Amino acid sequence: MTDSDTADDNGSVRRRGRNESEEERADRMWTELIQEVRVAQMGVQILFAFLLTVVFTPKYDDLSDTDQTIYLVTVVLGAVTTGALIGPVSLHRIVSGRRVKPQAVRWASRLTLLGLVLLLATMTASLLLILRVATNDGFVPYLVTGVVVWYLLCWFGIPLWTRHRYTSR
Repeated sequence: MTDSDTADDNGSVRRRGRNESEEERADRMWTELIQEVRVAQMGVQILFAFLLTVVFTPKYDDLSDTDQTIYLVTVVLGAVTTGALIGPVSLHRIVSGRRVKPQAVRWASRLTLLGLVLLLATMTASLLLILRVATNDGFVPYLVTGVVVWYLLCWFGIPLWTRHRYTSR
């Protein structure tokens, strides 16, 4: 019986999951992780590029001190988010061929999750800034809160519920 097998009440062996070695599993997980990172990287890089141009527009000087502070925080968040989401690529390149892929996958996964949390913060700050500039209405915080709840549901709530609901131990 392997790690991916289980025995039922009658003692019969039942296959569970993939029959792969630790290295094969790490290779598969690495490929999946890199595909996920590509999606997140594209979004944050486009957002970050947009943010970098704002300071050079005439409208920037008209922003209130609060809005300029939100802008600066947003740019810094975009920069650290980019770092976290590009980190797995650098990690892979530096440790490639060192026979530490399972450990590299774990660290890359952590960096990616951190990048998603930072992306949530960057998107929140960006949305807050844009809506504050576009309108002075008091509903902006409620609208931003609603979008953040939506992100939390899509990015963390549904995946965590699915993991809890469908993962057998």
